[in-house]
Amino acid sequence: MSGHQISNGNISGSRVIITVLGQDKVGIIAGVSTVLAENNVNILDISQTILKDIFTMVMVCDIEKCQEDFGTLKEKLEAKGRELGMQIQIQHEDVFQFMHRI
Repeated sequence: MSGHQISNGNISGSRVIITVLGQDKVGIIAGVSTVLAENNVNILDISQTILKDIFTMVMVCDIEKCQEDFGTLKEKLEAKGRELGMQIQIQHEDVFQFMHRI
């Protein structure tokens, strides 16, 4: 993928988009943010809203200093999603933009 450098299986200098969707409950932002902090992922921007008890959140994050490869980080976020009863997806920013262009 253009714009991404891979060193020892880790992606550096990359921005990712994380989306979270599911039934609103206490601890969603804390749970997702904890996984990111434990993996040295910096949250650059965050937007969340609740529509009739459905929680939605979009995060723009920098994974440059993440010690895990993309696949492992994705697995950790998906596991947290299962724990919280939420759907959590992570995509490279350029993939997200390509899929959501008008």
